[in-house]
Amino acid sequence: MILFRYLSRELLITMSAVSAVLLVIIMSGRFIKYLAQAAQGLLDPSVLFLIMGYRMPGFLQLILPLGLFLGILLAYGRLYLDSEMTVLTATGMSNRRLLAYTMAPAALVALLVAWLSLSLAPQGVTQVGRILNQQDTLSEFDTLEPGRFQSMKNGSRVTYTEKLSADRAELAGVFISEKRERSGADGKSKKEPAITVLVAEKGHQQIKPDGSRYLILENGYRYDGNPGQADYRAIQYETYGILLPKPSAAVEVSEREAIPTRELFASKDARHQAELQWRFSIPLLVFIVTLMAVPLARVNPRQGRFLKLLPAILLYMAYLGVLIAIRGQLDKGKLPPSLGMWWVHLLFLLVGLGLFLWEPLKLKLASRRAIKGVAHVQA
Repeated sequence: MILFRYLSRELLITMSAVSAVLLVIIMSGRFIKYLAQAAQGLLDPSVLFLIMGYRMPGFLQLILPLGLFLGILLAYGRLYLDSEMTVLTATGMSNRRLLAYTMAPAALVALLVAWLSLSLAPQGVTQVGRILNQQDTLSEFDTLEPGRFQSMKNGSRVTYTEKLSADRAELAGVFISEKRERSGADGKSKKEPAITVLVAEKGHQQIKPDGSRYLILENGYRYDGNPGQADYRAIQYETYGILLPKPSAAVEVSEREAIPTRELFASKDARHQAELQWRFSIPLLVFIVTLMAVPLARVNPRQGRFLKLLPAILLYMAYLGVLIAIRGQLDKGKLPPSLGMWWVHLLFLLVGLGLFLWEPLKLKLASRRAIKGVAHVQA
């Protein structure tokens, strides 16, 4: 029991550290992407952390199996490198017993991944979809931040306001620069780039009966012209209206991923069946990668603990890559749902069994050769 607690503690601590690093890397990349969309006015900055929180179960369901796989390789690799595993083997620790001890924390991880995959991740996607639907009702005016130049309409418009009232109803010190095209001086269909600059002392939002919104600018100037040319036109106005388009947030959310698992069971749709098999495949993957990681963690102290790390990661990525490819084929209806992803798990289960049985067989063959060599010398 003491040995089991020791191995489990080493494994879970290493897995937690690796998973935390992977989670930070993945979430940082996604957060930067969402932050860029907020800077463009596509998302309200106040919902960024909510979106990241709701997407975290979806990230963790893929990170934890990889974290466990790498945790086994690193933790057991250190034990082999420090000859601790050699001592344990000498005291009766067999490969099967080591695998049994490893499967216990793996079962705990598989239960957590199953909870994430079957319940929390779909709920998180649903909440993200709800937030994005709320964002779709916001106009450019609602996402404006005072004291900051804000890019709109894929960079074709830059908006700035010096002050913004607490109820977001009044602006002061407004600057708007917009790129557009206009006909050439010859009046033909040729289009030339042009810039329109609007400055105003103040402005406010006006909502029409049809739901459209306008930014009404007061006491300002409009400048039209081409960069590098002396053909600018200046117009002074007392009131000027600008239609405010609705920003659309480009955050990838699949409606299929938001469907509760119990509804997927009742559906006959091929895409829904592929999603259901994918959700069950991730917890099953945990046990199979554990079977592969235990023999791959065995290293020679002379070779170093990282010798098998790269081939092991490539094997894991091949496993996950084939599952993703088969999922795509199921979505397109090119594979029957009855075959599905199960044959992929069976294939890599055989690979794991082969790796697990190969090491003891190799040791037995080496021992027999050594015994025959000694007997030949004595003779």
